[in-house]
Amino acid sequence: MKGNGKEWVEGSGNVFRDLGDPQADLKQAKAVLAARIIAALDERELTVRKAASMTGFAAADFSRIRNADLGRFRLDRLMKILGALDGRIRVSVHVGPRSAGEVATPGSR
Repeated sequence: MKGNGKEWVEGSGNVFRDLGDPQADLKQAKAVLAARIIAALDERELTVRKAASMTGFAAADFSRIRNADLGRFRLDRLMKILGALDGRIRVSVHVGPRSAGEVATPGSR
């Protein structure tokens, strides 16, 4: 795709993969869950302290999520936090063949 003399490249839908991150899928999944947590907080107009008192998770956890500081979180913890805020959580995992030239790296399975 070209426009204004520049070449445009369509992304894969996962910015972490597009940037060559070896843990792209894990980081994308964490980002999606964090976005849903933030949306649940916003929809219910919850402060981090109010969310902490409602769910039993630390206010610091909600602050880290709001600041996209997700390094300390495992995927299952983010799912538990979202489930405590919004009982309607449903997670699907789709597994498909790797793209040509894509190599499995530690932590990317």
